[in-house]
Amino acid sequence: MTPVTTPTELRLAKRMARLGTETAFETLAKARALEAQGKSIIHLEIGEPDFDTPTNVIDAGIDAIHKGYTHYTPSAGLPALRETVAAEVTRTHGVPVTAEEVVIVPGGKPTIYFTFTALVEEGDEVIYPNPGFPIYESLINFTGAKPVPLQMREEKDFRLDPNELADLITDRTKLIVLNSPHNPTGSVVTEQDVKDIAAAIGDRDIMVLSDEIYSRLIFEGRHHSLMSLPGWRDRVIMLDGWSKTYAMTGWRVGWLIGPTDAITAATTNKVAAIRRNLVTHHGGSMQGIQPEGRCFAPPAGKDGNACHLLPAQCKHEIL
Repeated sequence: MTPVTTPTELRLAKRMARLGTETAFETLAKARALEAQGKSIIHLEIGEPDFDTPTNVIDAGIDAIHKGYTHYTPSAGLPALRETVAAEVTRTHGVPVTAEEVVIVPGGKPTIYFTFTALVEEGDEVIYPNPGFPIYESLINFTGAKPVPLQMREEKDFRLDPNELADLITDRTKLIVLNSPHNPTGSVVTEQDVKDIAAAIGDRDIMVLSDEIYSRLIFEGRHHSLMSLPGWRDRVIMLDGWSKTYAMTGWRVGWLIGPTDAITAATTNKVAAIRRNLVTHHGGSMQGIQPEGRCFAPPAGKDGNACHLLPAQCKHEIL
């Protein structure tokens, strides 16, 4: 056998040049290094609560491990957890959701990747908020689609402008990304905004990815979702999870909800198929919290009594 003497060149696929990133974690590492030196740091770089996962959630996770939730699970998630998510979203959004339409995913980013990969082709246009979560633009570019930024303007309190959205929609628009409450500005769409967004899109063959990961961190008014409007249930893919509300960012557990009708139900199935090719399933012990009924349960408040708000809201009220 002739030995190889000429060094080989690693040739990356061209699409890798289109892949961006987010710098928040790099900044976080620098901030942690300063903290290790004894300096006091106010963290504005990373999207997570400034307190640990509530004790009742930690206890449920440990209990799930002891009870044997350490094996393979169905790729889309434990049926009991999917049923609980479906019931919760049915309650909060006022539209029927079934367990079959729920896919449990490791955090929020997989939903973005799965959705873009399943729906967007080279040359399609994807409208997304700018400023916004950097991964939107990065993955749009990665798929070969054209990113079309929708400016979030200070004079409108950084709320999405439905008129500007309407002006950006073309025959090549395939997907629109909505994010409310918005990262990073904190703006929240109103009920009228949601209706105006629906009117701007109209009956065009356009899907919407609705990133609602901060939906339970609203201290005035309530959350409004395009999914809740009549006729829009099957045109929206919903991204949500436990990370922000329950200070569970390190647990990496979220969910995706897809369309229901006979034609677009394939979207959820194909997204699940992409997941199976990339990630076998999510951690059983993390999903195993749900069977004990603590999936959406409130934690204990400051005085040990039940807090009727969600964890991050409890912190807000205590302060």
